[in-house]
Amino acid sequence: MAVTPQLFHEEGTPPRVYALPPGVDFPAELAAGLATRLSGQPPEAIARVELIVNTTRMRRRLRMIYAQRGPCFLPRIRLLTELGVNAGQPAPSKLARRLEISQLVRRLIQQEQTLAPRAAVFDLAASLQKLLDEVEGEGVPLHVIADTDVGHLSAHWARTLKFINIIAPFLSGEENPGPEAQHRNRVLSLIASWVQHPPRHPVILAGSTGSRGTTAALMEAVALLPQGAVVLPGYDFDQPSAIWDALQNPLKGEDHPQYRFAKTLKALDLDPCTLPRWTQARPPAPERNAVLSLALRPAPVTDQWLTEGPRLENLPDACAGLTLIEAPSARQEAQAIALTLRNAAEAGKTAALVTPDRVLARQVTAALDRWRIVPDDSAGKPLALSPPGRLLRQVALALGTSMRADALIALLKHPLTHSAPGTRGPHLLLTRDLELHLRKTRVSQPDPDAIKAWAAARSQPEARAWGAWLASVLVDLTSVCSGPLAELLAQHRAVTETVAAGPDRSAQSGLWDLAAGEETLKVLDGLAEAAPFGGAVTLAEYVTLLDTLLAESEVRDPARSHPNVMIWGTLEARVQGADLAILAGLNDGTWPPLPAADPWMNRAMRAQAGLLLPERQIGLSAHDFQQAIGAREVILSRAIRGDEAETVPSRWLNRLTNLLSGLSDASASELAQMRARGDAVLAQAARLDLPASPVPAAPRPAPRPPENARPSQLPVTRIETLVRDPYAVYARSILRLRPLPLLGQDPDARDRGSVFHKVMEVFVPGVLKGTHTADAATLEAITGDIVKQTDFPGAITAFWRAHMRRIAPDVVMREGPRLARAVQILSEQDGTRTTADGFTLTCRADRLDICHDGQLRIYDYKSTPPSKSQLKVFDFQLHLEAAIAAGGGIAALGPQRVAEMAYISLSTSAPDLEIPFDTAEADAIWDQFGGLITHWRSRGAGYTARRMMKNTHDASDYDHLSRHGEWEITDPAQPEDVG
Repeated sequence: MAVTPQLFHEEGTPPRVYALPPGVDFPAELAAGLATRLSGQPPEAIARVELIVNTTRMRRRLRMIYAQRGPCFLPRIRLLTELGVNAGQPAPSKLARRLEISQLVRRLIQQEQTLAPRAAVFDLAASLQKLLDEVEGEGVPLHVIADTDVGHLSAHWARTLKFINIIAPFLSGEENPGPEAQHRNRVLSLIASWVQHPPRHPVILAGSTGSRGTTAALMEAVALLPQGAVVLPGYDFDQPSAIWDALQNPLKGEDHPQYRFAKTLKALDLDPCTLPRWTQARPPAPERNAVLSLALRPAPVTDQWLTEGPRLENLPDACAGLTLIEAPSARQEAQAIALTLRNAAEAGKTAALVTPDRVLARQVTAALDRWRIVPDDSAGKPLALSPPGRLLRQVALALGTSMRADALIALLKHPLTHSAPGTRGPHLLLTRDLELHLRKTRVSQPDPDAIKAWAAARSQPEARAWGAWLASVLVDLTSVCSGPLAELLAQHRAVTETVAAGPDRSAQSGLWDLAAGEETLKVLDGLAEAAPFGGAVTLAEYVTLLDTLLAESEVRDPARSHPNVMIWGTLEARVQGADLAILAGLNDGTWPPLPAADPWMNRAMRAQAGLLLPERQIGLSAHDFQQAIGAREVILSRAIRGDEAETVPSRWLNRLTNLLSGLSDASASELAQMRARGDAVLAQAARLDLPASPVPAAPRPAPRPPENARPSQLPVTRIETLVRDPYAVYARSILRLRPLPLLGQDPDARDRGSVFHKVMEVFVPGVLKGTHTADAATLEAITGDIVKQTDFPGAITAFWRAHMRRIAPDVVMREGPRLARAVQILSEQDGTRTTADGFTLTCRADRLDICHDGQLRIYDYKSTPPSKSQLKVFDFQLHLEAAIAAGGGIAALGPQRVAEMAYISLSTSAPDLEIPFDTAEADAIWDQFGGLITHWRSRGAGYTARRMMKNTHDASDYDHLSRHGEWEITDPAQPEDVG
């Protein structure tokens, strides 16, 4: 017959509550204390011990500790959430309940449109589910919620409370209990059975703080069992009885790290000051624990700093293992942390970054890549950032839309797109060719038939099938519309799998491979199972729901990680141990985090109903901080400035530094040394970015190519560029570099100018010939006809038509005198003229008017004509066109006498700019142009970058090539022979 082990026969009568101080390795000491109490009993006795822990990580760590001891029996380690669950019993679906709630919230928003935007349906459903779970988990009767007094509050709270009272009985009734209610019922049933039939075997509940009502009730029941005990983590043995007594009012004490322990011990009628230790293990820094205990006293009694502070002993020992990093920015904080982790790993230490800031954790991970160190990140990577998650999100955003060119190319370049074995290479080649085609043709929304036609003209043998596959994907995406969630999910998944497989839909893609694919598939399967509860959703709501579910899930890849470099959240840090702990992100709003906004019940309503207050999360964060700072070697880190403004130090860090700075000269000196150690780390990290040797500054380029490589022909529109930015002419005309148009670029001012040019080309000659009426309505109608011939988005062309409607009366009025003297009007006429040394100047004149007096008038349409000062130095376009016309360079006209030149304004903000023609001035300008060309065709002339830009902030297409930014416009150019 098996003998039941007796753990506590010499340790008094129930209730039994033990504790361990901050800083000790809680799982290791839990196992050690158990072994001590089982000393002298048979080896199998431990197998009858039942350990109840609160997290999977705690259970995993305990099993690892026992495995390291060699072959042995293990205690039965159970999770709180597993109590009362029968084998094979399915867990209740929280997602199904959230979707069910979302339908009710959607109807509420439809009726109360001022409550929230429709896009907030799933966020509101998630917060309401959290509230209902809390109501069930805390055992708050629904009538208490219904009886909450909101008479002194705004109508918003009355409206939300009315809604909660309507749906809560439906969702939380006996026939439809939620997951939290089911868990609470199981625990209460278990407690009731223990009252009738107490278990004879030892039952130990360890590691929980009792922050939830169900857990607190279970802790009290376990402590009262004949062979039961509760082991509290991070217990403050230095806290005096007066403080324990003060931690009774939740409105004043719930944000204190020891509040939950005080509440539990009071319920069990135990004296907090005489609580026994589970083991006699000495914490790594007991003096530091005493300092922190004093620093974290409740705000009303911080005057005790003055009385108890001088009695603190061994302040040098308390601060010896502390380093304080106050980095100027988040980037510098991440670099300093990464360097510290790397140094610890090189020294053979285990080092852990403990932070609730996931952005900082990713920044540190990126900084560690400098040394090819991959940390073991307990939080893993959100599925939304994994390859399958990104692909699902990209496809989801394209559902029901005509896909833009930039989004299409991004989708085609995704590593999982067309990922069947052996097909990725040809796919990428065709994707590159399609991208170039879309850029050059400036197609903003590719058409499926046009893509098939383009692919059919390619030389690659697989192009036709590839084009048909891509066209079918675009058609499938466009055909998806709002509807039942289950159907929408099925369509989304089918399209995504088609994208991943490629033309051969039976091929095996990499979409669901590896850990990320498997976890993503689980999320989709879970959503598919719960989808019938979601009803009909819009595409926007579906995208929001998918993003939320993928962001809530995570995937880990521990195989590649460094064994001694870890990144932990505050929850993971409770059950782990490391030689060096880096507590980072110690700013208010990060650690502790800001309490989440509750749109359903405010703080006063929660207190009245007996629900958890926002300060609960702050108290839990404070307890995490108190435990983590008790390690042997600790680095406290924060960034002084965030992305937009200066930060506020974490309240606990602020209390610690204030205590040390004002306690005594000795304590202030210790604080200064903590900061000095942190500054040394920051300085060492800053040196990482410094080059090993000075890097010479990039010179302002002025390349001098050979004479025979220099251009022998330019259009008149490039002459101003030759004066202002010669380097651009060098890159374009000599190096033959052309900037690619932006992918899917929306029409810009240049496109609008082209459309308006075409409008004037139709309107002005038509009025002269009598086929059009010279009025604003005709001009507007012509604009509408020409806009219809383009494939530009309707919203943009509507704006252009509105602009023409605004300027049309003024344009018609100004055109009257010009049309009255014109005999013939020519548009878009080409012309050339060659200088004495063989350089050819070309032009395409917007408009040439041959008048009754036989003279020629040259016009150019501009949205904003140049100023008169610019005409004198830079803008000689019309003068040069006049010189070409006077020299007979326009083939359709022959030599002409030019009477006038003008820039015709196509806006209401600038008038026309008329330029009288002077033959002597024109000859002088032509001679000046000849000298300019002679200079630029000589070997000694360097094509200086950004020589005389109109504005210093103006961008050039070739700034990246000239490495602008590494030199200033005040730097002298350094000519260099090239070619």
